Amino acid sequence: MSDAIDFDAMNRQVIDEFRKTGGKAGGMFEGKPLVLVHHVGAKSGVERIAPLVPLLDSDRIYIFASKGGADTNPDWYHNLVANPDTVAELATEKFPVTVRVLAGDERDDVYAKQAAVEPQFAEYQRKTSRLIPVLELQRRAGRR
Repeated sequence: MSDAIDFDAMNRQVIDEFRKTGGKAGGMFEGKPLVLVHHVGAKSGVERIAPLVPLLDSDRIYIFASKGGADTNPDWYHNLVANPDTVAELATEKFPVTVRVLAGDERDDVYAKQAAVEPQFAEYQRKTSRLIPVLELQRRAGRR
């Protein structure tokens, strides 16, 4: 028997709970904001959904490719870079977004804000030698 974590099953449970409660989830997401980010596999073409803890700054939504401080970016990051026009779900709202990767001082400022609100993000950056990417989900007109 394997001790491997079934992330797909865990994500499905979080997504189901998010949708049933209007954007909230328990467990490791208890009391935290949560956004569901749809992404299409860069190689597979398969659509998936990543539940992520965002930074909500006024009307702006930022996400962080932290992968818990691992030395590689999460698959969803590569998928969003390859296919930046996608859909996000926040609370009970579902809307189209375009993903923009932040760089330089803008990236650093947004990451510092997230680390101040969610201290585990500071730990994630300390754990890895890579610079954790920060992405903005920019709302587009229309609904999907």
